[in-house]
Amino acid sequence: MISDMNPEDIVGEFKEVTLDLYNSVSRKILYTDIETPYPDGKLIVSTTTPEGIIAHVNSAFIQMSGFTEEELIGTPHSILRHPDMPPAAFKDLWNTVIKGDKWQGFVKNLRKDGGFYWVKATVIPNVRQGKVVGFTSVRRKPSRTKVDECTALYPPMF
Repeated sequence: MISDMNPEDIVGEFKEVTLDLYNSVSRKILYTDIETPYPDGKLIVSTTTPEGIIAHVNSAFIQMSGFTEEELIGTPHSILRHPDMPPAAFKDLWNTVIKGDKWQGFVKNLRKDGGFYWVKATVIPNVRQGKVVGFTSVRRKPSRTKVDECTALYPPMF
């Protein structure tokens, strides 16, 4: 289950919005304009179930997201959904990977403290005997040029 964000976890002044997520779930998002730079040489890795529930995270995921491993495991991956990300980006991701194809794109992720970080994401379906049994996502540091391009493409939604 995914819960609303807690004001006590937020660093700095924040804005509030309610996002409608996948599967008719709504979540109160508290977010700031504070960017956490993606560290050089790190890969963020996670695996999910076919429904997008987090099954595994590495230490870089925990560090960048600000959540604990216990808070992440068993939670929908949309816990990282930043309100500036257009729903069409996630629709494209899901339409691609559910067919068994690899998806790549640039994503602005939400941190537990309300801040954000940008990633270059690759999502790979885990296929066993012709059936998608989950997904592995690997995130890398994006170039600042690509981040600037995406910032222009993904203007603030709220």
